[in-house]
Amino acid sequence: MGYKEEITKAMTMLGKDERTIFLGQSILYPGHVMYGTLSGVPDSKKIEMPVAEDMQMGISIGLALKGYIPISIYPRMDFLILAMNQLVNHLDKIEEMSEGQFKPKVIIRTMVGSKEPMNPGVQHCQDHTLGIRELVPNIHVIKILYPVDVMPVYEAVLEIDKSMVVIEMGDLYD
Repeated sequence: MGYKEEITKAMTMLGKDERTIFLGQSILYPGHVMYGTLSGVPDSKKIEMPVAEDMQMGISIGLALKGYIPISIYPRMDFLILAMNQLVNHLDKIEEMSEGQFKPKVIIRTMVGSKEPMNPGVQHCQDHTLGIRELVPNIHVIKILYPVDVMPVYEAVLEIDKSMVVIEMGDLYD
């Protein structure tokens, strides 16, 4: 199977877990390539968000504190930058700030935007993986480079008791 098919299979697997809930822009309505990967996720598990990335991350943290496992989708890594306040100053630090009382788990799904067949410009295809790793030492950050790694990564993400940023590669979508 190709990269996008493996991502779709992984999202369907995540959608079967009763604790998961998906949120982001264009997850109920078409608008970006990640939309199609959610075809196996029931619409009842999706929360369509406005363009308000920081708010989306805050809502994801709140859902995690209530026992859900939010899959918070940012279709471009460039958009995730707008959620850094919540990611760096809250999600990454809550366990430490609460002396271990709270351990929210959020799965942040993002993508290095594709440059083919049409380059969207530098503000839509940057790779900030190294910077994000430096900013969130308590959150796992992983980039998926091969179709064969997709399912093992997302299976591990579901089992690990920590938040994780999963970075997909837009140029690898079929």
